[in-house]
Amino acid sequence: MASTDVRDRILAAALHIVGTEGIPGVTNRRIAAQAGVSLGSITYHFPTQTDLLRAALSGFVTEETQRLSELAEGYRNKGLSLEDAAALTGKVAKDLAFSAERIAPFELYIQAGRDHELRQAAAECFAAYDDLTVTILTALGVPDAAAVAPTIVATMAGLQLRRLATGSDGDHDFATSVLLLLRAAGPVRG
Repeated sequence: MASTDVRDRILAAALHIVGTEGIPGVTNRRIAAQAGVSLGSITYHFPTQTDLLRAALSGFVTEETQRLSELAEGYRNKGLSLEDAAALTGKVAKDLAFSAERIAPFELYIQAGRDHELRQAAAECFAAYDDLTVTILTALGVPDAAAVAPTIVATMAGLQLRRLATGSDGDHDFATSVLLLLRAAGPVRG
């Protein structure tokens, strides 16, 4: 078994466990059992639990950013209006199922508030989401996209957290929230 395959399986197992059991449920034995690897391979690849959690969070965001970038790229030249782009954002957000792997980042973001070593990985994750959002907003002609992006990202994360915590979509519409923020940002082409 290749070293990168073992590492990837460990990271996937850690993310799954964080999403189902929370951070306290993350033990080397549990990860090894979930990943189907030897106990020693955990510490071989990740000397500390913080190293493991940081890598799991970063890996999730890398994959998620790539997935969302590909989706955005597919619509880049379709001449979407601001309303169409907001509706698409809302659809993507609502279509995200709350699997263990999608719950895990919220656990890790909260843990980053207590663990300074994990905080840098969380900051890098939000920076990746901000960068992706800047790219999309720039393509839409939003003025000062870099200033608006963190607010859009925070709003979407907050609405997702609300969905997760309440167990329902509620009456809040993602697209309406995004449109409200973008219109407040100033005149937008489209």
